[in-house]
Amino acid sequence: MFTGIVEYTAKVHQLSRDQNNLCLTFINPFLNKEIQINQSISHNGICLSIMNINQKTYSVLASEETLLCTNLNFLKLKDKVNLERSMMLHERLNGHIVQGHVDTIATIVNIENRNGSWLFFFRSKKKLDHVVVEKGSITINGISLTIVTYNQYIFNVSIIPYTYRKTNLHMMKIGDIVNVEFDIIGKYMNKHIQECKKKM
Repeated sequence: MFTGIVEYTAKVHQLSRDQNNLCLTFINPFLNKEIQINQSISHNGICLSIMNINQKTYSVLASEETLLCTNLNFLKLKDKVNLERSMMLHERLNGHIVQGHVDTIATIVNIENRNGSWLFFFRSKKKLDHVVVEKGSITINGISLTIVTYNQYIFNVSIIPYTYRKTNLHMMKIGDIVNVEFDIIGKYMNKHIQECKKKM
């Protein structure tokens, strides 16, 4: 479980195939005592477990299913990903509840500079009806953000300078693909409503 508050970004150091899986090695921004093998870390919003650690890098493995529903297949060497370690229950929840289970991908269709902030527009692969609300939470590449407006497939979020600099958003351009996780509370509510409709 995560909060959507990015701790670091890390560069992709190596990519290698293991049958239908993808092994990803990153330059390690953490102190060795801060992470350990089998620990879950959010990578661009994807919960992946550490397989190997050395002084300068660490590695994770993404399954075929994960590759099919995320942007990992688009990663290249030296690309930066957003990292967040799993939340600790005694800490404040500064973002929102994030599972690290990507629901869909979205394409950046426009970026507007708002003289001190940025408005990012995305086209979702899945319909947004019934899973998002204006001013509700959404996770983009592991970042807890707030929806400004949306329609069936297009939504936008406002990015403040700190978030822009701290995450990999400052490297993003129109046409890039991001991972999207909808708010878990909204998903459960939608499922409950759909089940109630079936019983009517």
